Amino acid sequence: MASADLRDELLCSICLNLYTDPVTLRCGHNFCRGCIDQVLNTQELGVYSCPECREEFQDLPVLMRNITLHNVTERLRSSQPHQEEITGICCTYCVDSAVPAVRCCLHCEASLCNKHLRSHSKSPEHVLTDPSTSLEKRKCSVHRELLRYYCTKEAICICVSCRLDGEHQGHQVENLGEASEKKKKKLRNVLQKLMTKREKTEEIVRSVEERRRKAQEKGSGEAERVTALFIDIRRRLDDLEKRVLSEISRQEEQLSLSLSDVIQKLEIEKDKLSNRMRHIEELCNMADPLTVLKDPETGDWCDLGWEGVEDTGRHDGGDADIGGYDVDVIAGMLHAGISGLITHLETISPAKPKSMRPQPPRVRSRPSHTQASPVSGTEYGGHGVIVRTGGAGGKGAIYGEGPADILLDINTAANNLLISKDLKTASRTQKSQNCPETLRRFQDYQVMSRQGFTSGRHYWDVEISGSDWWRVGMCYPSIDRRGRLSHIGYNKKSWCLRRERWCINNIQYLVIHDSKVIQLPDQISSDRVRICLDYEGGRLSFYELCDPISHLHTFTATFTEPLHAALHVLGGFIRILGEE
Repeated sequence: MASADLRDELLCSICLNLYTDPVTLRCGHNFCRGCIDQVLNTQELGVYSCPECREEFQDLPVLMRNITLHNVTERLRSSQPHQEEITGICCTYCVDSAVPAVRCCLHCEASLCNKHLRSHSKSPEHVLTDPSTSLEKRKCSVHRELLRYYCTKEAICICVSCRLDGEHQGHQVENLGEASEKKKKKLRNVLQKLMTKREKTEEIVRSVEERRRKAQEKGSGEAERVTALFIDIRRRLDDLEKRVLSEISRQEEQLSLSLSDVIQKLEIEKDKLSNRMRHIEELCNMADPLTVLKDPETGDWCDLGWEGVEDTGRHDGGDADIGGYDVDVIAGMLHAGISGLITHLETISPAKPKSMRPQPPRVRSRPSHTQASPVSGTEYGGHGVIVRTGGAGGKGAIYGEGPADILLDINTAANNLLISKDLKTASRTQKSQNCPETLRRFQDYQVMSRQGFTSGRHYWDVEISGSDWWRVGMCYPSIDRRGRLSHIGYNKKSWCLRRERWCINNIQYLVIHDSKVIQLPDQISSDRVRICLDYEGGRLSFYELCDPISHLHTFTATFTEPLHAALHVLGGFIRILGEE
């Protein structure tokens, strides 16, 4: 009997079998993990209780594994495997062998097999139930009577004595069958809600999985599209690279052949000049004056002078024009860099006659005094004086075949400026434009261009009309947009040419950088100004567009940011000119 009692202590009160993976609640009672999980899942959220003692828990209780109980159960299971295979509940009266019990008597507290059940008492006090290993749990622990009622107030099962004379006297009670049916009804409702919730959850899972599938398909499609796009871009870039390199090679070969012809002609002309020089030297060394005077070839030479000799050295009496290309312009492009050469070659067709191509204006040097600027890093040539700033053929003011395409940035224009629709003209207006005040917008009178230059050589022209006070120049995009230090010329981030008129006869032209002012000694008669930039060379030059073009001033600096065109309009308008 001791072995049977030990086995009873190792039975789960829910499944009535030996513990399988036993766990312990905070109240100390043990259950199979699977059994207690099933019970807790059927209880309402926030109202969890122990099936043994009914202790309630506000949160889902943590299940602690009982290792000791698990080890004892496994040893018992290995020592008595045959009993486990039968039913786990044996007849109390069959001592010689383990016979499965079919019923239990609550009054006798015994399990009965079919044989002993036939001879068992049929009196009413002997209540028979299904086989159970915990008959004691079906009796009141106080009165040792059968549990027949359910106290709804205390939510526990009670006996007759508890109801009539015990602590549950006067409480509302129900029969165990009625109370069981009510609880089953509640459990069915909970089960139905859980089933509905599970169906909704499954539907949401299916929806999310469908969205994930569509997202994966869309992502794969986008990846394929982008891959194909970049493959096409790389192919186009490769084709463009081949065409550009081929064009450069063709232009280089054509220019080389043309220059070889020029060199050959000049070599012939040089030989002729050498022969004439030797003949003249021989005549100069002769002592007989009659021979010198009667020489038939030297009469015309003496009348030509140096200019005639220079003209004879030119193959066509004009500018060198090699294969339809202006040599001076090509040389200037080579000096500016290969990118400038490519841009220049794209704008010219070799078969296009020279007379049909737009010719840049010539800058002619005129003898005049050139003085040093008091501002460090600048050079100055007076009005009408040309200071060569680089390039070939005296074309320091001409950077390329045409002017840069400058467009004004309306998002930087002050509210007292009106910008034209083509973004080329800025004019002073008395009516505020009521544009939103942003960090990019100037406070007064100024506007800057959309694009900036970070390399190369460029120029752009402006026309001023109806204004006695104006400034034109270039600035960094990091220039201040508020206060006097935001005006171009009055900070380290901008350079400008300024005109100011104090009275009819008092008109001054100034160049300004970092608030350092240089007054130009001569007046400007033209209403057009050219600004030339050599970014790598660190040179910013201003010219008056007259005939010939006259250099006004050149700033030199090491540029560290993109340079944008900038206008300061106090009256009238300033228009950026395009290619004419």
